[in-house]
Amino acid sequence: MTDPDILQRIQTDMTAAMKAKDAATLSTLRMLKTALMEAKTKKPKDEGLSADEAIDVIQRYARKRRESIEEFKKLGREDLVASEEQEIQVTARYLPQGLSEDEVRVLVREAVAATGAAGPKDMGKVIGAVMAKARGKVEGGTVSRLAKDLLGG
Repeated sequence: MTDPDILQRIQTDMTAAMKAKDAATLSTLRMLKTALMEAKTKKPKDEGLSADEAIDVIQRYARKRRESIEEFKKLGREDLVASEEQEIQVTARYLPQGLSEDEVRVLVREAVAATGAAGPKDMGKVIGAVMAKARGKVEGGTVSRLAKDLLGG
C-alpha cells in the first residue's frame, strides 16, 4: 500500500465518520492525516511518502498514544485512558497485522544465528536484523526485550 492509498483510505473513513457523527473516530483520523501530511512536507516537493514511511508515521502516532496511556494510568485518569485506547484502535486499522510474541521470538532466534550474536554487546545487530525483516509488524521495544532475554543482557 502506498502513501496515497493510506491517505485515500483515511479520507474515505473521515467522510464515513462525519456521516455517522462519530466525533472520536473523526478526531483520530484528522490527527493521523495531519501527521502524514507533516511528514510529507519534509520530503522534496514532488516526492510522496513510501508505504514504509507512512507506516512509520502511523506507528509513531500509536506509540505516543500508548505512552500517554501509561502516564494517564499513573495519574489515575481512567477517562483519558479510554480515549487514548479508542485512538489506538482506530490507528490500528492502517497498520499491517502485527506479529505475535512467539513469531517475534522465532525471528530473534533466526537473527541471533544469522548474525553470530554471542552476548549483550551484539543486541544492536540482532535488533537491526529483526526490524529489517519485520518492518511495521513489530515494535522495537518488544524486539529489544526478547533479544535481551535471549542474549542474557
